[in-house]
Amino acid sequence: MKILEYKKIEAFMQQCMSDSAHDKEHIYRVLYVALDIASYEKEVDYDVLITACLLHDIARKEELENRELCHAKVGAVKAYEYLCENNYDLKFAEKVSECIRTHRYRDNHIPATIEAKILFDADKIDATGTLGIARTLFYKGQIGEPLYSLNEEGLVLDGTTDREPSFFQEYKFKLEKMYSVFFTQRGRQIARHRQDIAIAFYENMYKEVSDTYKTGKSMLESRLI
Repeated sequence: MKILEYKKIEAFMQQCMSDSAHDKEHIYRVLYVALDIASYEKEVDYDVLITACLLHDIARKEELENRELCHAKVGAVKAYEYLCENNYDLKFAEKVSECIRTHRYRDNHIPATIEAKILFDADKIDATGTLGIARTLFYKGQIGEPLYSLNEEGLVLDGTTDREPSFFQEYKFKLEKMYSVFFTQRGRQIARHRQDIAIAFYENMYKEVSDTYKTGKSMLESRLI
């Protein structure tokens, strides 16, 4: 890819990014990890991969404003239209669009091409380890969701059976399961290095708040007549 093309696509991406959990630095981390993964694979179209990485989250703003929208689906269309309007080959635009359409963890669209699989893995790696936890906390705070929920006895739920959204619920629903979804060997390798610290963070945080509630409620009850 020529540097002027890169800069033009990069500038368009930067105009679209406003979400603190999915900001332009997230884009660069995904791109850099994707290039790492790609170096272990064969017959990768780097122009498609780089473009898809740069544009994969350009519809986050639309999703944030309307939670019924899927940023992957909207972003795939948005990227396709942008590339076509800027005289890129239609097949190239379609390949980039398909990578973006299939990069979302909770979607039923499965990545088919090597570029799509690499983007998927690189994006998911940014949701692993301490980075994944920090970004999740950022996002939960941004949309006004709590760290945890309580049961009927007023004790802290661990997220496993929670009905209401929270950080603990998101950890159990998504972050904990993230390590088994990778398509590439290099992606799995990077993720495994980050897994233990994420588990330790969750377990320590749950113990801290759970113990606080258990001890505190008992002490409060003993002081109430």
